[in-house]
Amino acid sequence: MTRELLPTATPARTRAAVLQAVRPHRRTAVAGFGLLIVATSVGLLIQPLLGHIVDLVAGREQAAALAVPAALLVLVGLVQGALTAWGLTLVARLGETALADLRERFVERVLALPLDRAERAGSGDLTSRVTGDVARVAEAVRSALPALARSLLSIVLTLGALALLDWRFLVAALLAVPVQVHTARWYVRNAVPLYAAQRVATGEQQQQLLDTIAGASTVRAFRAEREHLERVAGRSRAAVELTMRGVRLMLRFYSRLHVAEYAGLAAVLAVGVLLVRDGSATIGTATAAALYFHNLFGPINTALALLDDAQAATASLARVVGVADAAPADAAPAIRQQEGGGVSVRGLAHAYEPGDPVLHGVDLDIRPGERVALVGASGAGKTTLAKLVAGVHEPTAGTVETPPGVAMVTQEVHVFAGPLADDLRLARPDATDDELRAALATVDALAWAEELPDGLATVVGEGGHRLTGAQRQQLALARLVLADPAVAVLDEATAEAGSVGARLLERAVERAVDGRTALIVAHRLTQAAAADSVVVMEDGRVVERGSHADLRAAGGRYAAHWSAWTDHRQDV
Repeated sequence: MTRELLPTATPARTRAAVLQAVRPHRRTAVAGFGLLIVATSVGLLIQPLLGHIVDLVAGREQAAALAVPAALLVLVGLVQGALTAWGLTLVARLGETALADLRERFVERVLALPLDRAERAGSGDLTSRVTGDVARVAEAVRSALPALARSLLSIVLTLGALALLDWRFLVAALLAVPVQVHTARWYVRNAVPLYAAQRVATGEQQQQLLDTIAGASTVRAFRAEREHLERVAGRSRAAVELTMRGVRLMLRFYSRLHVAEYAGLAAVLAVGVLLVRDGSATIGTATAAALYFHNLFGPINTALALLDDAQAATASLARVVGVADAAPADAAPAIRQQEGGGVSVRGLAHAYEPGDPVLHGVDLDIRPGERVALVGASGAGKTTLAKLVAGVHEPTAGTVETPPGVAMVTQEVHVFAGPLADDLRLARPDATDDELRAALATVDALAWAEELPDGLATVVGEGGHRLTGAQRQQLALARLVLADPAVAVLDEATAEAGSVGARLLERAVERAVDGRTALIVAHRLTQAAAADSVVVMEDGRVVERGSHADLRAAGGRYAAHWSAWTDHRQDV
């Protein structure tokens, strides 16, 4: 399957998404940045006070004269610190709230992605966005945003303070600006495509690792270890090379900034000497000007250095926004809702790859409350038809009409990390403990659930108590009971039981779907024998339909399947 990466937002759309996320929190933004402006303005009083102290010392004033400016310095420091802490708290709250909104929209859209679209992108692309990109954006919001806000405010207000001392100090300081602007433009021009390529390379590296690890048994079976190791190494080398290019870019970036610092400070000191010599300024004023410019080193370097984090975060943010902006899967015209509890399928066709259909014009009607079993050889199209009825895939052609409530249980069941009760409540968050126990009892799972170390409070899933394959399936069936859908679609939901627990799970399935319309992909033909109707599929088409008894008597394909199934069981 050709990889088709998930969308990445344009720079304009990324900026619009940021503004959209911040807009509901305008008051917090104004308050936070307003406090930072006041705090920075108060801090700018330090340099004139130090300059005044220099003038007092140069004028050989009494030591007592230093008490007032010294006390003011302490007061300025305390006030600036308090206001800065308050302002940064509000800015951080703004960033975290906006990030939470974006993350929620991202997760919502990821869950709404059509399954085939996610599969075409590959799990590596989606995993790198969910983990690396979101983490990078979060780190930028928590550290880079407040630091950048303070730095930009310090730069603007400090340049204004230099102009108040003497406009010629400002002109001297601005001599460093052309070098800094040129450096910033050069950096952005080179960094944007570099970091975008780095994020893509990281996604490709993760995809290769996932493919190799997930298929480790197959790789070993075909003695293809060397080939796969070379692929992993190649992807890793590409990612490392891009990372090292970023390091070299940063080193050149900082070397250019140092040139600007030394040129600007030399110009300010030279102007100070000239102004003091002709009496236009005092030594204290020249000292304050030099301190102002020297104090610009930190904010300017921080702001420009944050371009590195900003570019990396922007590249990641564009990938997150690209998914968050992806149009949600609207209810396709081919998938319609109808009243009642039945299912109607007309002319259904589907192809995972263009030109290679797996279903061909399937027609199927399931009456309300009817239990239908799908049987056929592997590759006949049973699972595809089940997923189309459940709404997991969108059909290429034809229509599916179902009632609003449809739920699916597959062979592959995921157990979420956490208490067993929380896992069950995914189906119905407001379910009481008694309702949870009733659902477990329905699928014959209450006994083992209560025997767990902490009962329903036992932590299961990753890092918790391990459940057997049959127990995982019973858990999924209990969720089905709690969700109480009108239509239940089961895709080989008893396959994990093995021979020993097969009958137990079959009985659990029967109880879980009791009273519901059910479409069951039958892994074991005993399920077909217990169904109201059996649908036999072959090469993506329905070739037989009828009751178990009628189809056996007809001597067709189903009869052949049943004969092979019973002969196999007798041999076992």
